[in-house]
Parts: sequence; structure tokens; C-alpha cells
Amino acid sequence: MQKLDVSMPSSEQRAYNNPAVVFHWLIALFIFMNFSLGIYMETFPKHTPSNDAVLFYHASLGSLVFMSALARLLWRITHRPLPLPSSVSNWQVTASHVLHWTLYILMLTVPLSGFIHRQAGAHAVNFFGLAALPVLVDKNEPLRLFTDTLHETLVWVLAALVLGHLMVALKHRFIDRDGVVERMLRRL
Repeated sequence: MQKLDVSMPSSEQRAYNNPAVVFHWLIALFIFMNFSLGIYMETFPKHTPSNDAVLFYHASLGSLVFMSALARLLWRITHRPLPLPSSVSNWQVTASHVLHWTLYILMLTVPLSGFIHRQAGAHAVNFFGLAALPVLVDKNEPLRLFTDTLHETLVWVLAALVLGHLMVALKHRFIDRDGVVERMLRRL
């Protein structure tokens, strides 16, 4: 059997390659975990040891989302995704591309806005206690307030789009039964 070039997918390819699948599911897991931590963090009064402890992991995991999404984006730029089946209408293909690129943008801007928010509030961001991330922004209260609102708004936009992505995946799996979902569910 001839090995296919991963940078130029063909209709013969039935599944994404291992890096694409790993990136997809790891980033999905990191986003779900960090969204959950963010919700959990809100149950504590601000500036308490419990809130600060959860915030430490939330910021660290957000940094991991950013780094993973950046690596995933670099992979995506150099490796074309599999084409959608011919049964998928043109408007759905266009919507799919718009949704995926919007998700990439949000996977970078959500953690970046949280990072800037922390630094504008004069709080260092430490990556799981392993290393302090570089300080890019000095204390700036108007910027802190803006990025607080921006971060929270973008989180909810990301959550809505992830939910939409999941709903469309379920449609492909259970209604269309066109094999689109199975391409990302393959065993490694």
C-alpha cells in the first residue's frame, strides 16, 4: 500500500493523522478542564487562598492551551485537513472553515487575554510552578478591567462555538452518517 502525503490529503484518506488527532483531543481536554476551573474559581471570594490556588492552575492551564493551540495552528498551516464528503453542501463547507478558523483564533485570544489581564493587575503568571512566564505588560488598571471583560466574553463565545462544533459532529455521526466524525475518533 502506498503511503499518502499528509500535507496533501486525498479522498483516499479516511482518518486524520496521529498528530492532528492528538492535538484535537488534548486541546479539547485542556479547554474543558480550564473552563471548569474558571467556573469553580468563581465560587470563592476574590483574593482568598482557595481562589488564588484555583487561579494558579487556571492561569497555568490557560498557558498550556495557548502553547498547544499555537503548535496545533502551525501544524494545521503545514498540513491540509481532509476534504469533507461531497454530500456536504457548499455553504456547510464554508461554515466549517469559518468555524474552525474562529476556534483557532479563540484558542489563542482567550488565554492571551487572561494572561494580559493577570499581568495588568501586577500578578505574575507561573507555569505550574516550573517557570515564571515573561512579563509583557506593566500594571495598568484600565487594561486590567478591559481584559477582564474581554476574557470573560471570549470564554463564553468559545464555549458556544465548541458546543456548536459538538452539535454538528453529532449531526454528522447520527443523522448524516457520512464518516466525518470517525476520522477524528480513530485509534492512535
